[in-house]
Amino acid sequence: MVLSTLSVGIGQQIKSPAQAIADSSPPAPSVLTAPVEYRVLETSVTLRGTVTAAQSVDVIPTGGAPDAASAVVTKQPVTIGQDIHAGQLLLEVSGRPVIALNGSLPVYRDLKPGADGDDVAQLQSALRQVGHGVGGDPRGHFGAGTKSALTDFYRKRGYEPRPAAPEGESGVSRATDVVVAAQRAVEDAEDSLKAARASVAETPQASAAPAASAAIAPDAERTFRTVDRTDGVDVLSDLRKQLVRAKDDLRDAREKLSQAEEISGPMVPASEVVFLSEFPARVDSVDTKVGSAVAGKALTLSAGALTVQGYLQAHEKGLVRPRQHVEIFSELSGQSAAATVASVSEAAANEQRIAPSESNEHAATEAKGYLMVVKPAERLPRDMAGQDVRLTVRAASTRGKALVVPVSAIAAGADGRTAVTVRAPDGSQHRVAVTVGASGDGYVEVRAEGKRKLRQKDHVITGTHGSHVTGEASR
Repeated sequence: MVLSTLSVGIGQQIKSPAQAIADSSPPAPSVLTAPVEYRVLETSVTLRGTVTAAQSVDVIPTGGAPDAASAVVTKQPVTIGQDIHAGQLLLEVSGRPVIALNGSLPVYRDLKPGADGDDVAQLQSALRQVGHGVGGDPRGHFGAGTKSALTDFYRKRGYEPRPAAPEGESGVSRATDVVVAAQRAVEDAEDSLKAARASVAETPQASAAPAASAAIAPDAERTFRTVDRTDGVDVLSDLRKQLVRAKDDLRDAREKLSQAEEISGPMVPASEVVFLSEFPARVDSVDTKVGSAVAGKALTLSAGALTVQGYLQAHEKGLVRPRQHVEIFSELSGQSAAATVASVSEAAANEQRIAPSESNEHAATEAKGYLMVVKPAERLPRDMAGQDVRLTVRAASTRGKALVVPVSAIAAGADGRTAVTVRAPDGSQHRVAVTVGASGDGYVEVRAEGKRKLRQKDHVITGTHGSHVTGEASR
């Protein structure tokens, strides 16, 4: 009994050579398939971007009080990340202010009384915005109303405005003295002429009566002391000329006084204002401190709506066009925002990587890419300024749902035509020629050609485990 049982067990463990070979062979390859689906395909381009403001301004102080020994920072009232408002003091250099005002035109000259231009109009508008009207001054003309507004503006911030003329008000004072003297000369000439006329009218003969002489002005009295009527007429002519000349002198003096008054008064040095396009603005960096000598950039300010800039590589540029949808995502804060492509540059920008040296005459450059500007659909939070973010551009999509298969299901024949291999429920396979369309997310749009159709939920071969597909499926 025991022997019989043992014989059976041994017999079960003994295999023929053919069976041993079969048992040691790898399993038959399994076919991988995927269903044909209807879905909307999207092609995405992902890249890095930097959030930037519409306007970025470096504040580089160049001013200071005229009598200052050197340009030194004497006040620094702002800090990084702080919001800035119109009319706010940004910095003080050697006792003189640097103030923020609203405007899109950069300051390029000192603005003085009598000046005309768009920059003067911008100054007038900026003064009105902070509560200082310019009276009846025409737009763009720096007149009396603008001078008054500017004086009030400075004084309310604790400063006296700089005088436009180097001599201050003394030029107006001298011009006023000249006008007074000219006015008196006219009055004297008028009196002399009046007295001379009276003397000639009352003296019918050559000698002048003592009583008449007494009524003539001192200069006229000397002139008419011994004249006859004919001589009196000549003298009247001379006095008339003197009066005309005196009036000409007075007119010239008044014009010069008007000019002196026009150019006198307060000015806006280019070094004392920073025009920003929108408020509140933001302090992005502070590169100085109280007591530091002024050397280069002191502050960086940003203003206006935030945008995002990124660089596309050559193979991505053809996929991206203006008005395509973009997702902005900040890994730092977890915030996301919708946006659209505003523009893509036609020329690639290069980025210098290695500085030139004696052994390297030309600096090495590396293609930075094609600049893409992204405009958010809504204003981004101001704290995103300067952040590095991820941009996902929806570069292409099908119009509605399309018949799609995995990209791995597409095979190209020797004739260049593309096809998919459909596996039927009974395991049989057949090829269906297709035309491919948009691709994305690992899928490609397909349209069947010829007599054989491709339907939703058909299964197409995408690969195999263990070996390649043979026969018709791989042809």
